[in-house]
Amino acid sequence: MIFSKQEKKFLQSIEEARIATIGKKLPHVKPVSFVFEDGFFYIATDYKTRTYKNLEQNLVAAISIDVYRPGKHKAILSQGKIKIIEKGPEFKKIYDVFFKKFDWVRREPWTEGEAPFLKLVPITKTSWGLA
Repeated sequence: MIFSKQEKKFLQSIEEARIATIGKKLPHVKPVSFVFEDGFFYIATDYKTRTYKNLEQNLVAAISIDVYRPGKHKAILSQGKIKIIEKGPEFKKIYDVFFKKFDWVRREPWTEGEAPFLKLVPITKTSWGLA
């Protein structure tokens, strides 16, 4: 999936998104911290969350990133497959990005195996207000 320069700039300027997962019967949506790195969305989560439990059953999700201002709404919506990143070089690389970007990570650090990252590999995307 190719993202335009405007889309990448927008994604790198935002810290919060909403992720949607699917459980046995109902969808689940919640706000999350994320980074957009190398064409992928990385989301911090915990093992005990409804999001993680849903992904144990169904490794697909959607992410919505937007800024709403009347008449000037900007947004990107992407759907894709999820890979769970718990350790290794990719975990360390993304953890470093989160550590630099988010004060809450510096205040409450974690290590491999304590909490995973979700890597959303985009299959679809739609954006508006970014031209």
